[in-house]
Amino acid sequence: MPVSRRTVLARTATGSATLVTAAAMATVPGVTTALSASAAAAPASGGYLVGIGLSDITGPAAECGMMGYSQLEQQTAGIHLRPRARAFIIATSERRIVFAVAENGMIFQSVHRGVMLELARRFGDLYTEQNVLLTSTHSHATCGGSSNDYAYNLSILGFQQQVYDAEVNGIVEAIAAAHADLGPGTLALGRSELHNASVNRSRVAFDRNPDADKQHFPQAIDPAVTALSIVKGGRQVGAITWFATHNTSMTNQNRLISADNKGYASFSFEHIEHGVRYLDGAVDFIAAFAQTNAGDMSPNLNLRPGSGPTEDEFDNTRIIGERQYHAAKAALAEAKSLSGPADSMLCYIDLADIAVDGRFTPDGQPRHTAPAAAGVSLIAGSTEDGPGLPGIPIPEGVRNPFIDALGNPNAPAPSWLADAQAPKAIAAPLGLLPPVSWVPSVVPIQIVRIGELYLAAGGGEFTIVSGLRIRRAVAAALGVSLEQVLLQGYANSYHEYVTTPEEYDSQQYEGASTLFGRYTSSAYLQEFTRLATAFADRQQVPRGPAPRDVSAMQPNFQSAPGPDMTPPGRNFGDVLIQPAATAARGTQVAAEFVSAHPKHNPRRNGTFLEVQRRNDSGEWVRVANEGEWAVRFHWSKRGTAASVARFTWDVPADAAPGRYRLQHYADSLSPDGALHPFTGTSDEFDVV
Repeated sequence: MPVSRRTVLARTATGSATLVTAAAMATVPGVTTALSASAAAAPASGGYLVGIGLSDITGPAAECGMMGYSQLEQQTAGIHLRPRARAFIIATSERRIVFAVAENGMIFQSVHRGVMLELARRFGDLYTEQNVLLTSTHSHATCGGSSNDYAYNLSILGFQQQVYDAEVNGIVEAIAAAHADLGPGTLALGRSELHNASVNRSRVAFDRNPDADKQHFPQAIDPAVTALSIVKGGRQVGAITWFATHNTSMTNQNRLISADNKGYASFSFEHIEHGVRYLDGAVDFIAAFAQTNAGDMSPNLNLRPGSGPTEDEFDNTRIIGERQYHAAKAALAEAKSLSGPADSMLCYIDLADIAVDGRFTPDGQPRHTAPAAAGVSLIAGSTEDGPGLPGIPIPEGVRNPFIDALGNPNAPAPSWLADAQAPKAIAAPLGLLPPVSWVPSVVPIQIVRIGELYLAAGGGEFTIVSGLRIRRAVAAALGVSLEQVLLQGYANSYHEYVTTPEEYDSQQYEGASTLFGRYTSSAYLQEFTRLATAFADRQQVPRGPAPRDVSAMQPNFQSAPGPDMTPPGRNFGDVLIQPAATAARGTQVAAEFVSAHPKHNPRRNGTFLEVQRRNDSGEWVRVANEGEWAVRFHWSKRGTAASVARFTWDVPADAAPGRYRLQHYADSLSPDGALHPFTGTSDEFDVV
């Protein structure tokens, strides 16, 4: 049996979030807080109220397991491109919807629940699970630990409160900012195609599908680009672009937090084109780049990790991001005015126990889903994007305290489960492991309408053909054209992959990661048809089984940093390596500072570094900062408790000549438990 494909098992979450209040929002740098005078007014007949919001969701930049590749040794050690949450509210006189895109690994149910609870506290029943859609760009270069599911915590070594708080707080802040920004606006929808930003990493499985499906994707990719333009006061203030490609240009060798290729697409649109400065507090343009059915779509065009179009992961991140940005611009150039209501409907299904009618199976026979099980190829991982999950099966000589605490996941699967999951060779019966199932089975499905565009939202990584089949079913139930329906993956929960039954049979990585058996996608077809039919008739459906809450059962074996120390004879903020006295445009400036552990203050909605230029009045003005593309932050430890922060700045070709300096900000922890902010300032240097 072939063993290939990328591993996406990873992390865990729970706990209470430390949230800023609405009154304090205006004091949080980087959070959009513009309040429209017409925010409470209903739009004119046929019009919309629209609002945009953005906030930072960056977790701790040191010694935190990273989400996506499931490698124990891949722990954060700096920041490349800060991940953010972007929220859009679209309302009519009757209903409203929230669409929020987080630049993280996944939207776990724990985070979805935390966001819903805080929205209820702030807004009552205005924003609920019914009309809020949370989705992830699926970056594999962000912090893990926000989940409450043991399977996704193995390589993170448990639930990480800081990561959970950062994601919940950031998403809520973005939604609250969008609410404050509500005002009359218009929408337009455009389409284009992009053929050089994805490749099918599971062609063997794809080719098993019927010709009628394969003919829809002649290059074995989904090239569709759909872009929504948001205009207020005659000016474009936002855009949402949907395109299917994995956010895995950064490899599992990377240690810098990054929003990856979709993050660079947003950065290109917001910062490079519109001049957005994320620390200025009033962001007047937001561009989100959302996923669709990206399960078998890789950005590594040469089908090797970090390869394609170049052999450098940073260049690949930029190039694949730029291509998505330019495709979005092409789609928006053809955009046509959008009309129609905003609407939504959500229910829960239990993927472990769905009787599937023969109308939705390839052979016309009734079938059944099964409790979750990981296949052997899931453990092996992906030759295209990265190797597999450590700990299941447990390699000789490797100890994982998380597994030691919960018990051996390699218990043999009972024969009935092996039969139900066939032809999968089961490596771990995740749905039957103690103390509770290591993955969720009760998950939401949702339909969201934005004018003439419909989103069928689910928590899986849908392959392009499984997505196509669901889109066809939803379009038929709604009585609309296929292009009006998008499969919105990575939404509201996470349960790994959804392949077609034909793809499942090949047991490539994606099939082995389709946890609930061969008929998972058939179950989705059935349940989305049921939901779409009710949606079309405006008939409420039962909420369904209640999603679990196991937030009180979350271990954490990641050690917390203690008090900070400095190298002998040094103080916090001292400069260990000064920048050169002059720097030509197009070159790189570097400096190193005596620093502190970033977990003591992750500086969310802030920065660890400013690049400053002295203006004509003699004042130092920020021109760049950590978290933007040109500045990289590398953290390292010296001895047991001393931290060094290394920063590099790629001097832009159009940088203004003049006098510059670097200024570093951090907080040290003293033995008495107190935090002490400090600043380090480099020597001045000239850009020529």
